[in-house]
Amino acid sequence: MKTQKGGTGLGFVLGLLLGLAVALAVAVYVTKVPIPLVDRGLGRKAGQDAQEQERNKDWNPNAGLASKSVPAAKPADEPAAAPAASVAEPGKPAPVPTPAARPAARDPMGDLIKSREGEAAPAAEADPFNYFVQAGAFQSPAEAESQRARLAMLGFDPKVSEREQAGQLIHRVRLGPFRSKAEAERTQERLTAQGVKVALIRVQR
Repeated sequence: MKTQKGGTGLGFVLGLLLGLAVALAVAVYVTKVPIPLVDRGLGRKAGQDAQEQERNKDWNPNAGLASKSVPAAKPADEPAAAPAASVAEPGKPAPVPTPAARPAARDPMGDLIKSREGEAAPAAEADPFNYFVQAGAFQSPAEAESQRARLAMLGFDPKVSEREQAGQLIHRVRLGPFRSKAEAERTQERLTAQGVKVALIRVQR
């Protein structure tokens, strides 16, 4: 029994020593083989660290944002600079200057109407006469009334007026007054086309 116990204890000691030797061999092997992502920094030189610190000394993390700053807007009331006059080169024709753009009228149609009214008003005021279209002068009131009724049937609106002429009372059938000669002439042409003999009468205002 004593021999068996001594053999077991010896085997345990030998196994322990063998395990320690294997562990030592593994440790030596691990220390000699470089470990990925860890031993890379072990081979850096002191000069490389100094160069990297020098490069990063003036580094500004906001430098990219400062270069993209929006330029200040130009004031709206600042007058535009006049274009520089171009000088013609010898042997070439001088460039034709471009005329400056004129501002558009606010209301072209309104300006045109006002100009027409301004031209028509002086023309109407310059004519000091009223115009009548006379369709007859009769001594008999009945004849004058008959002529007036005939013109009324044709679509006109004549009036009968009385005037003493050479000691006799005359009944005149007239249309008007018209403020312009052109308007009176248009009425005269319409009556003439209907076969009515008329005359254009001008009276001082």
